[in-house]
Amino acid sequence: MQHNVLILDFGSQYTQLIARRVRELNIFCEIFPFNHFPTDLSSYKAVILSGSPFSVRSDDALHPDLSQIRGKLPLLAVCYGAQYLAHFSGGEVAPSNTREYGRANLSNIKSEEPFFEGISENSQVWMSHSDTIKKLPTNGIHLASTNDVENAAYRIEGETTYAIQFHPEVYHSSEGKQLLENFLVKIAHVPQNFTPNAFVEEIITEMKEKIGNDKVVLGLSGGVDSTVAAVLLNKAIGKNLYCIFVNNGLLRKNEFQNVLNQYEGMGLNVKGVDASQRFYDALAGITDPELKRKAIGNAFIEVFDDESHRIEDVKWLAQGTIYPDVIESVSVKGPSATIKSHHNVGGLPDFMKLKIVEPLRMLFKDEVRRVGATLGIDPELLGRHPFPGPGLSIRILGDITLEKVRILQEVDAVFIDGLKSWGLYDKVWQAGAILLPVNSVGVMGDERTYEKVVALRAVESTDGMTADWVRLPYDFLMKVSNDIINKVKGVNRVVYDISSKPPATIEWE
Repeated sequence: MQHNVLILDFGSQYTQLIARRVRELNIFCEIFPFNHFPTDLSSYKAVILSGSPFSVRSDDALHPDLSQIRGKLPLLAVCYGAQYLAHFSGGEVAPSNTREYGRANLSNIKSEEPFFEGISENSQVWMSHSDTIKKLPTNGIHLASTNDVENAAYRIEGETTYAIQFHPEVYHSSEGKQLLENFLVKIAHVPQNFTPNAFVEEIITEMKEKIGNDKVVLGLSGGVDSTVAAVLLNKAIGKNLYCIFVNNGLLRKNEFQNVLNQYEGMGLNVKGVDASQRFYDALAGITDPELKRKAIGNAFIEVFDDESHRIEDVKWLAQGTIYPDVIESVSVKGPSATIKSHHNVGGLPDFMKLKIVEPLRMLFKDEVRRVGATLGIDPELLGRHPFPGPGLSIRILGDITLEKVRILQEVDAVFIDGLKSWGLYDKVWQAGAILLPVNSVGVMGDERTYEKVVALRAVESTDGMTADWVRLPYDFLMKVSNDIINKVKGVNRVVYDISSKPPATIEWE
């Protein structure tokens, strides 16, 4: 894989957005923790330092080793990065006198600088910091201000080093993408050659060389990631790819057969395995979300171990891991404070004796879809909403029972079918229903009921790293609520989740 831009992560909630904006410029980039990045930087063309929730003035300030970067590679320091370069290189950082959060406008721009080419005076930017740079570092040259921030941007004489106190990666920085392009293309001369076609050609060649004539087993889920991974591998190794689609008993209504039908005619060697009872047994009595994920992950491993033994001399397990899975499973500082475990990230137990291959490991979700389109995969399949690996188990709060699964499958079917019939499905990134561990009082006919509550969830997003709730039409919500209560026995109340990520997550568990 081409290594063009290295992004050092200091724990900012916006770090992934930096990568997204860079990728939108058709430039390949990678995110690494600030204290754990490659020692060989010979293939990188530029480095970006992210923001951080930490302060450079605190005792626990994050200290990167920039000895192989500063003065040797073009460097862009964002927010914390800009303050770090100032504070520890002869400048001064102090607490801000005014709040420096939200929108601001650039002023005193040095427009003759290539860094600000095409950037308009009063360009809107987004601030998010409690410290400010009072004095520039040694050899620092002022480039721009805002009303409240004198040193909003600077560069360091004698180096290709630029620093900004605002966040160009967020939507609210109206010309942030142009600024990143100025730095990466005009100043650092990074090639813009990361395209879906280029990725397909490169990854197929890489898979052929890596796998050779070995056999590979791949767990298909019916989702976008595993499907694109399967088609890529099929082009690389053909008949040596064995696809297995496991029914874990926690899929959507009728999904097991529907998915198998979808794969007919795609030239894939697919076997369906119904292991529902095995998963129900593994989940019996478990209520903790993290333990549910681990139980399901272990059950998947057992099923794949069984199935792989039925294939003679299989050597590899292929997975549809994508970049957000990887990023969310890596900690910036110390042992990982895991938000949630990903069942398809990490190693396998020794007894499986399989090596892992992950052809999509470096792609964001929207990039996976573009690669899928390049491969000629059916747009309807590529447009499917993401669905969690643990399935409905993490949408059933509390323990898992067959009756709860039945209820949620029915509710989910009404909701998703409704979105499709109203022409709303493709306007939503991900939608689903959650079965809550509470009952509520209701009235049906002349009788009092005491039945389940379900929450509907629909979000819009680009890559799942951040998400906002969708403003679905009230008429639709009214209709789908009535349909659920009237058609699904055991439910008498429907609510709609209006939380965004952050601070919430897309799934409830």
